Amino acid sequence: MEEVEKKVRLDRWLWATRIYKTRALAIEACRGGKVRINDEKAKPSHRVKIGETIVAQTEAMKRTVVVKQLTEKRMGAKLVEEFLDDLTPPEERVAKKETLAQVILKREPGAGRPTKKERRQMDAFWGEGDEY
Repeated sequence: MEEVEKKVRLDRWLWATRIYKTRALAIEACRGGKVRINDEKAKPSHRVKIGETIVAQTEAMKRTVVVKQLTEKRMGAKLVEEFLDDLTPPEERVAKKETLAQVILKREPGAGRPTKKERRQMDAFWGEGDEY
């Protein structure tokens, strides 16, 4: 007997592997042409297959991943590596960090002290706390 191939929608896979924070954002990105599979625009209902290369433009950077396993359930960040190979160029990650730095470090004159959230972001940026 042949094993039936598991079918997973692209929007659910992108959400489950933490490429997008919400499934709605994944759907919006697919419909907006920001997600490509093997250099072709992809619909949210596309059935993901193992070995496909997905390029997804997120808010901060363009992520390139290869599907290793299929899943519909969201997982912890440490488990994501089992489901995809991240081929995102290092330049994209550097550009993301620079953009994040501009947002974090920019303060309007007279804005007062940074909030607790802003201090944590600054600590993470400077490598003194949890990474963002």
